[in-house]
Amino acid sequence: MEADHNKENRYLRAKEQVGEMKKFYTSLFFYIIIISFLGGLNYYVNEWRYMWFLWAAFGWGIGLIFQAAKAFNWAPFMNKNWEEKKIKELMDKEDKFTNNRWS
Repeated sequence: MEADHNKENRYLRAKEQVGEMKKFYTSLFFYIIIISFLGGLNYYVNEWRYMWFLWAAFGWGIGLIFQAAKAFNWAPFMNKNWEEKKIKELMDKEDKFTNNRWS
């Protein structure tokens, strides 16, 4: 029974991660398209005298980096495994405290 539960949890976590990866790739695709368009517009308007489109590329790029970190588990404290381990650890600590207190 426990093995089935763990397998289901792993499946759900994997499915969630694939969803995050899909969102990241979609965002990356639109980033490339829109920033390229803005770069072309910038060149058309003032021929690179002031490259204002880089501000949009930089701001959106920062958000994209955070999205990639979440999608690919680059930060171990941001994933579900860490959350579940921490919850179990805190519950075990509380159980120990309660058991020692009433013994």
